[in-house]
Amino acid sequence: MRTVLPESIAPLSRLARNLRWSWHRPTEQLFAELNPQAWDAVHGDPVKLLGSLTREEIQQIAQDPATVRRIEELDADLERYLTDDLWYQRTQSEDAPRAIAYFSAEYGVTSVLPQYSGGLGILAGDHLKSASDLGVPVVGVGLFYQHGYFKQSLSRDAWQQESYPVLDPDGMPLTLLREEDGSPVRITLPLPNGRSLSAHVWRADVGRVPLLLLDSDIPDNDDHARNITDRLYGGGGDHRLQQELLLGMGGIRALRAFSRLTGAPAPEVFHCNEGHAGFLGVERIAELMDPADGTEPMTWDEALTAVRSATVFTTHTPVPAGIDRFEQAQIAHFLNAGLAPSVPTAEVLSLGAEDYAGGDPAKFNMAVMGLRLAQRANGVARLHGVVSRGMFQGLWPGFDVEEVPIGSITNGVHVMTWIDPRMAELALDPMGSDLNRAARWRRIYGVDDAELWAVRRELRTRLVEDVRARLRASWKKRGLADAELGWTDTVLDPGVLTIGFARRVPTYKRLTLMLRDPQRLKRILLDPEHPVQLVVAGKSHPADEQGKRLIQDLVRFTDDPEVRHRIVFLPNYDIAMARTLFPGCDVWLNNPLRPLEACGTSGMKAALNGGLNLSVLDGWWDEMYDGQNGWAIPTADEGAHPDERDDIEAAALYELIENHVAPRFYGETAEGSDPESDGVPHQWLAMVKHTLATLGPQVSAKRMLEDYVRHLYVPAAVSGRRAALDGHVAARAKSRWVGRVRQAWDQVTVEHVDAEGVAQEPQIGDELTVCAYVSLGSLSPDDVCAEIGYGRVSETDHIHERKYAGLSPVDDLGGGRHKFCGTITVDRSGPFGYTVRVLPAHPELADKAELGLVTNA
Repeated sequence: MRTVLPESIAPLSRLARNLRWSWHRPTEQLFAELNPQAWDAVHGDPVKLLGSLTREEIQQIAQDPATVRRIEELDADLERYLTDDLWYQRTQSEDAPRAIAYFSAEYGVTSVLPQYSGGLGILAGDHLKSASDLGVPVVGVGLFYQHGYFKQSLSRDAWQQESYPVLDPDGMPLTLLREEDGSPVRITLPLPNGRSLSAHVWRADVGRVPLLLLDSDIPDNDDHARNITDRLYGGGGDHRLQQELLLGMGGIRALRAFSRLTGAPAPEVFHCNEGHAGFLGVERIAELMDPADGTEPMTWDEALTAVRSATVFTTHTPVPAGIDRFEQAQIAHFLNAGLAPSVPTAEVLSLGAEDYAGGDPAKFNMAVMGLRLAQRANGVARLHGVVSRGMFQGLWPGFDVEEVPIGSITNGVHVMTWIDPRMAELALDPMGSDLNRAARWRRIYGVDDAELWAVRRELRTRLVEDVRARLRASWKKRGLADAELGWTDTVLDPGVLTIGFARRVPTYKRLTLMLRDPQRLKRILLDPEHPVQLVVAGKSHPADEQGKRLIQDLVRFTDDPEVRHRIVFLPNYDIAMARTLFPGCDVWLNNPLRPLEACGTSGMKAALNGGLNLSVLDGWWDEMYDGQNGWAIPTADEGAHPDERDDIEAAALYELIENHVAPRFYGETAEGSDPESDGVPHQWLAMVKHTLATLGPQVSAKRMLEDYVRHLYVPAAVSGRRAALDGHVAARAKSRWVGRVRQAWDQVTVEHVDAEGVAQEPQIGDELTVCAYVSLGSLSPDDVCAEIGYGRVSETDHIHERKYAGLSPVDDLGGGRHKFCGTITVDRSGPFGYTVRVLPAHPELADKAELGLVTNA
């Protein structure tokens, strides 16, 4: 049954179904004030709120002129937001893509749409929200999971327990995508043994951005197929593979249906957020090899060239164990069922083949396929880019690790989702614009310290109240009666330094590093002059027994009556909890094993609210820590034994809290131990202001989106358009060129190198002329570039800090032999060396290492 609203307040329905309310405070406040008691009962869900109102309550709202006027104003504001020219329309040239398809296995937009597990999903949600705020024409594609991710609770003995409540899409801010005759759009994939997998498509509106979610729980499917989209990251083997086939191949088909039915422009750029959606490239190749519009079919190589040109791949994984891998035979079994009849199965298998040193030839690697299907790829922080280039170096043999064509764009967070309204009021200039974001944040420097300190205490107090309510509810689920829970009313203290730690719980994030020396931690928590309190939250994957044991160890410590008023573990960490947790914490703790944190955006959300980070130099913190915005936890030497490493880093953590963090929070001056006289810790607040002013603009997801647009989306759109022009003539030509170069590359050799121009005692500034005699076989100088690489030489005769300069063809020596020459300037003292190499060269290559071909002297 659906609520029918009177015409005067009918816009409430649109305001509820567009998820902009989740970050637009005036709209969220409107719903909260319609019926505060009902709002709390539906956990802040506008769609459920409207469904819970009685006929009398609806009439009462409709007859209140002030409320009706407010609804009209907010609806008009939403209309302006959806139609105005924003940053993208104002700043981008005609090269910018008309539409960008963004594929992700999970999306964390709001807690009322629980389709996320952790950082990857929250990042994807923030990506869509920021795209909406900037006017970037993104269309999101994902799956609708009938049970979402699990809800977490604790047993009496502190063991994680999972439950999977059924989600009803009809009661959520979703609309079913329908054909013109009103029937639901149906996406169908053939499966082995004559079976099929069909899905309906739900649409969520994330501001200006449509999000398409495929749902297999429909009557057309048999029982097994209905359960393919049962839960996020549930099941394994064939189940997970079918989820990823539906996400990638089915997602492309859903996009085509969406454009056909709505008139939305077809995407020009395809962004694969992690490897789960990698099969989107296979579906696009199939479209070109077997075109439905009667155009000339393309070969595999031609279609692969065209698809790669407009594809972007983002890896979030710093460890090989985090990548989905399937058996090659398993992939072949599903492809041979007719998923893409015109596409050669052997070629698809080669995309995910681990055919490099250390790889397993029996495995199909989703990240490897993602990289091979994309002409542009990136990690999610500067350090993660370095890690990713090392992880995947085997795909580009012969190149130094720093030349592997995987760049980096550091993640960001959606400011208006994660900043508390009180802090936004203080820190953000309401008249600022996206064209000068840094200026908006400098407003904080003019705020009086006492006012800022009062707001920080207010946010801490709200967190304490929330923690007490959640802790009491958790203990009741663990079996305690109300009469045994009086102590929860005094847990935490609004005047005590509060440290937060909330993460997924794989072992590398080291949830229990803080427990390395339990007695020392107790002394820190109970210090009579500088007490500390800790709020901890996090979920372990249901199949991760080791992660569950870490949670159990921590919870057993928090259960100790001696410290339970100073340290708590909150189960079922989600967006709703986070929006109170981040603003209420004074310090955000992060202690992963370096360099295994891809980015770690939780600390960014704390920084937006004036929280100071206390973190290992990993992920985003490695590049944004400046000595005044928090503290860096020193790391042990790389060769240290794991136990020794944890001992060293835990001791460093304790020392920082005891001697630096806590004294400064309690107002002790740098010169001595006397607290500041007015009770306001001015030196602490100087760090808070510096954090807000400098990190605020840097950690913004708008900054991240602008980076994606400039460095990846626009170049991919330009490449994709060129490749597709005139029936893909450029893609066809490039694929022929690539085939010719690959076939001939074994013939390419550097036969001899001459150098002249350096005196017997060379000096800085001398010019060195280098000539290389190169055999190109059947290739011509136009097919290649020759380079001299030079720099400092180590004792092992390896060139470090290498620079490259081009060599030009100067003489055709006949028989496929050519002479290349060039000049460099000696620019450093000490051992100096040089070498020559030859690489393929073509105007449509995005990077000189793209083909993975190089011949070194």
